[in-house]
Amino acid sequence: MRGTSLADIARDAGVQRGSLYNAYGSKEALFLVAYERYANEYLVTLQNVLATGTLRERLVSFFDTTIENFRSGSPPRGCPTTRGLMELAPGTGEGLGDDARHAFAHLLDRITALVEQAFVEGQKLGEFSGTPATAALHIVTVTRGLAVLERAFNDEPQLRKIAAHTIDLVLTTPTR
Repeated sequence: MRGTSLADIARDAGVQRGSLYNAYGSKEALFLVAYERYANEYLVTLQNVLATGTLRERLVSFFDTTIENFRSGSPPRGCPTTRGLMELAPGTGEGLGDDARHAFAHLLDRITALVEQAFVEGQKLGEFSGTPATAALHIVTVTRGLAVLERAFNDEPQLRKIAAHTIDLVLTTPTR
């Protein structure tokens, strides 16, 4: 977002810059509308992949979907949430501010809740003996690191290896 002006967005959208200001008020407000749309679509996808199968299968599908999400596009777009978090600059007048931080945190909370529910269901079936909330937060934290590693190395096999290892660790080691 930092390197893109509202004039760039208007040009690419085929509208006048004033039209964007009138509709959204600022570049960040426009970004937040687009981000909320992305977040809602992504959550529906995650709900679907976390809905069926064993806990291990659900977690594999979760990581597969997450990795595919930030590797999509040409060039790969990366993770909009992690990239946005890196642009946070509250109080400086540059980058994204508190409204964006709240939007990113809200999505991460919602993702964590979905993953936690999968752990709760897995616990009921005897597939997990740890603390669902802690395990879910661990899984979501690893996805943030995967997003950074994807940007640094562009090595999908490495990302999948880390995801598989994380699943093995979480499912074999009780968390407190």
